[in-house]
Amino acid sequence: MKKSSLFIITAFILILSINSNAQWVQMNNGIGLDKYIYSITASGNNIYAGTNTGIYLSTNNGTSWTQNGLNNQYVLSLATLGNNIFAGTDINGIYLSTNNGSNWTQTSLNNYTVWSFAITGNSVFAGTQNGGIYLSSNNGANWIQSGMNNYTVNSLLASGNNIFAGTANGVFISSNNGSNWTQTALNNRYVNSLVVSGNSIFAGTDSLGVYLSTNNGLSWTQTVLNNQFVNSLAVSGNNIFAGIGRYPAGLGSVYLSTNNGSSWIEKNQGFNVIPIVTRLLTTNNFIFAGTYGLSVWRRDLSELFGIKQISEMVPGSFSLSQNYPNPFNPLTKIRFEVPRADFVTVKIFDVLGREITALVNEQLQPGTYEVEWNAGDNPSGVHYYTIRTTAFSQTKKMVLIK
Repeated sequence: MKKSSLFIITAFILILSINSNAQWVQMNNGIGLDKYIYSITASGNNIYAGTNTGIYLSTNNGTSWTQNGLNNQYVLSLATLGNNIFAGTDINGIYLSTNNGSNWTQTSLNNYTVWSFAITGNSVFAGTQNGGIYLSSNNGANWIQSGMNNYTVNSLLASGNNIFAGTANGVFISSNNGSNWTQTALNNRYVNSLVVSGNSIFAGTDSLGVYLSTNNGLSWTQTVLNNQFVNSLAVSGNNIFAGIGRYPAGLGSVYLSTNNGSSWIEKNQGFNVIPIVTRLLTTNNFIFAGTYGLSVWRRDLSELFGIKQISEMVPGSFSLSQNYPNPFNPLTKIRFEVPRADFVTVKIFDVLGREITALVNEQLQPGTYEVEWNAGDNPSGVHYYTIRTTAFSQTKKMVLIK
């Protein structure tokens, strides 16, 4: 093969690799195209996915998967404590592995459907269907009922000294390791998921979107992501992700908030058909989306946080501001305004008109946005940036000086 041909092929593969990081990619090698993902968790470099046909393991960030036991089980929940992995199943209770899933042993909690786990210290809490919460303090050897006896506990969260439980009747809290439970102000809501970010507790609900509490559940506020069926929530730094969708009502979505739930942006690039997103996991600089019937998808976290909505006030027109600072080295920010919902791209070009990168490539709601470009890998000189929508286009010049 000629060197020029080899260079072209190598460059093409590199471009595909770079582009794939900027969108969702299905990670189906070894797990198949059509698995139902009910749970997903990480332990070090190992990622475990609970499916309708047992557990699958990836040791390379989802690039490939191998079946990891419990082949005939629906694995609805997963959690790790040290070298121990807990798997909650449909009907058959909790299984334990102490060797990365090579072997599994059924624990004494063996006759419940287990939907959720939370771990704090050496305490493992398990949320069951119609049986409330069970607690083990000896790695699953024994389980005692920890209250909420007749409740189905869909989600559990440990935050400081508090344990939160999401149920069909809202959120409950225990501040004494599960000895007593008190209903919070979020009641009469079906709560599927719970996460903590700093002092904020987020609750994902059935058809009513995401709620936020900043005072340990004393009060809750519905965020602007409402009227959505939220199956899963995940956190990366100060960023909150929500996975939505309800079978068989229609398609799902992944939403991102970078401002503590004040606004949300859809992040669905790469999905050929947007799946019902059942579970989300952030680990090893990636976000993983478990789906209903379309297996596992992955996206690079670093490319998701460049754009921020800095105002929800509706502008009078589309506009593109001059980048600042300008000249710059190597970071600069670009601000633009969107007066109505539209598909927006913001791209960087070199002086010859060749595209360098796409900073924005998604559907946006009305508001003012800001996106940052790191030009550290680019040479000094004049560059151009362009905004395009269905009805507007504008280009401006900027100067990189190193």
